[in-house]
Amino acid sequence: MATLYLTHSCFLDHDTGPGHPERPDRMRAVEKALSADDFAPLIREETSAANDEAIARAHPQSYIDLLREIAPEEGEVYLTEDTPMSPGTLKAALHGAGAAVRAVDAVMNGEAQTAFCGVRPPGHHAEPKRAMGFCFFGNAAIAAKQAQVVHGAERVAVVDFDVHHGNGTQALFWAERDLLFASTHQMPLFPGTGHLHETGIADNIVNAPLRDGDDGQQFREAFNSRVLPALESHRPDLVIISAGFDAHYKDPLG
Repeated sequence: MATLYLTHSCFLDHDTGPGHPERPDRMRAVEKALSADDFAPLIREETSAANDEAIARAHPQSYIDLLREIAPEEGEVYLTEDTPMSPGTLKAALHGAGAAVRAVDAVMNGEAQTAFCGVRPPGHHAEPKRAMGFCFFGNAAIAAKQAQVVHGAERVAVVDFDVHHGNGTQALFWAERDLLFASTHQMPLFPGTGHLHETGIADNIVNAPLRDGDDGQQFREAFNSRVLPALESHRPDLVIISAGFDAHYKDPLG
């Protein structure tokens, strides 16, 4: 079976302002790459917005309502110094969460073997009641809950290889023994979490911090010594990947 590719034009309307590293060009770069002949077999689908029921499995309704209340009709509202909302942000965030939900549905229902969500804003820094680090909704956590609640998955794993630690996903998974969060990330670096001793209530949090300048050998070692053994032990029914490409050696952030 082919891979389902989910995206939406509204992701270009999330305006973060001049010079912001999380900008619409990210989506344009993905689209350009996936226009190559090698990706012709992709099943391409325009995603829809997630409903409150799906999002509320990871975030309280009061937080969802707050984002709706403060979403601007013009200009920008800053939730943190690097997390602005523009008039197009809320729709993009809702559709990003919707892509995560739809991806899980497609894979769990056998419509596709794998799914790729080309979305923005990202999600792994969004804590249960707080937006931060460019993120508003915890898309990976929302996807994991969709797999459990709707499709009866007993165990779900999220593997995160962003250069920054996914503090939001970790916080959302901390007390969920059937949800595994495994992360490689640079330390020290924003947001300051991701130490080896952060293990969750049932050793369901597995952090593999890397140092500035570590290369492919150290990255592979982190996966072979910590991430893959944790996955094998957890035996997940579904694996979700938080794919943050800012660990690339040409990226200026890490």
